[in-house]
Amino acid sequence: MIMKRLLNYFVLAILCLTAVSCGNNRKKALLPNISGKAGEVIVVIDKGEWEGAVGTVIRDTLASDCPFLPQREPLYTLVDVAPGGFGSMFQIHRNIIIVNISPKVTQPGVVLQQDLWATPQCIIRINASDSESAVELFKENSRKIVTTLEQAERDRIIQNAKKYEERGIAPVVSAMIGGSPHFPSGYRLKKKTDNFIWVSYDTQVSQGILIYKYPVEQGKEMLSLDNILAVNAEMLKENVPGMFENTYMVTSSFARPSIEYLKYKGRDFANIRGYWEVYNDYMGGPFVAHAFYNQDGTEVIVMEAFVYAPKYDKRHYLRQVESILYSFEWASSEKE
Repeated sequence: MIMKRLLNYFVLAILCLTAVSCGNNRKKALLPNISGKAGEVIVVIDKGEWEGAVGTVIRDTLASDCPFLPQREPLYTLVDVAPGGFGSMFQIHRNIIIVNISPKVTQPGVVLQQDLWATPQCIIRINASDSESAVELFKENSRKIVTTLEQAERDRIIQNAKKYEERGIAPVVSAMIGGSPHFPSGYRLKKKTDNFIWVSYDTQVSQGILIYKYPVEQGKEMLSLDNILAVNAEMLKENVPGMFENTYMVTSSFARPSIEYLKYKGRDFANIRGYWEVYNDYMGGPFVAHAFYNQDGTEVIVMEAFVYAPKYDKRHYLRQVESILYSFEWASSEKE
């Protein structure tokens, strides 16, 4: 009798969880698609606060210059909206920051929400009792706020890449390095050797991803910036020719690339940003690269995403190819 009663409780619990999950999925399915341009953020804030210290710290953080772009472009395009004007037209925007400053606030902090009025939507609420507290709160959480927005933009691109994937490329990449990013429709395999692959999407601009590998040398700091750049120079000269004789891609010496060591979904990698150019020519642009070890630690894998868009702003194009790098999955993980 006791076992039967426990079994009934267990079944009831499962049914309740299923009902909640189905309810959430059904609610999400009924939400409209997001509006707004990629890289755009609606900031819901009183005009006085926007023109004061709170607005200044928000702009200094989110509208600062995007790093390693040839021309100045803001990290995000900000659109301020007064709380009284925040109606249904703005509520379905892709990225929303709501600044709530009031003496009635009893629990100050930064609250993250998803898919409240549309999908896939990112909402960040900043609750503070006064302007000074709001400024400090934003400063303390600035990295989390930027990371949250970056992740939201990245996830949308990755979701689209998986939905409209150019499925013939990943098996080729996986055969060489044991895993692959997800390449959206339109990308094509431009070059392949035993240790190098070039995947490209060419329209009014050129977006490319270079993937290569090389063996680990014992006792050498393989993921230091200098060592990565040394191998990179050899790979580019050998595999990425320019349009004319004796021209080829190089990492620009105009500004030394930056390096940051990150962890994303269980994968540790060196994240490198910089400029590329063509030796003996005038082509150039920004790049982002991920360098990491293969699964048994015997080889270094480098995936380098670059953009050539001489007549256009480059922020969004670079964010697109960078997001493809973040979509990388080991072949064993895909099967599981």
